[in-house]
Amino acid sequence: MAAMIETGRGAVYPWHCDHIGHMNVIWYVGRFDEATWNLFARIGITPDYLRGSGRGMVAVQQNSTYRRELLAGDVFAVRTGVIEVRGKVLRYVREMINGATGETAALCELTVVHLDRTTRRSAPLPAAAAVEARALLIAWPPAPVGASDGRAKLS
Repeated sequence: MAAMIETGRGAVYPWHCDHIGHMNVIWYVGRFDEATWNLFARIGITPDYLRGSGRGMVAVQQNSTYRRELLAGDVFAVRTGVIEVRGKVLRYVREMINGATGETAALCELTVVHLDRTTRRSAPLPAAAAVEARALLIAWPPAPVGASDGRAKLS
């Protein structure tokens, strides 16, 4: 099994925060979405591929868990791991890590389907992308909370 790969980094700006001072849900979702495009590019589902092939990737299920608040000035990284690859479907999880503490701020598990944009029907994942995605398979779910996972703070 592979380790999660870094698919994004960022910082929390004051305008990302809600009325109680925490990064608002819209910004978590946006940063997780940016990480998705980095994952897709890594496995060969690039913007050029999507534009040239008439294909698309559509989200069919998303589950988010918020564990620790991020505040203005915090830095974070997003790591992604693939948890399932089958025919036309890809499932992966993204983890947002607080750069100062190493704690998980949020998790987001997503199921996406490869789509033929002309017929509006699901289509098999490109063979090469499926191979690349399988190389990124991680053990899921993670170890129980409190178990040491050897994570280091961002440098």
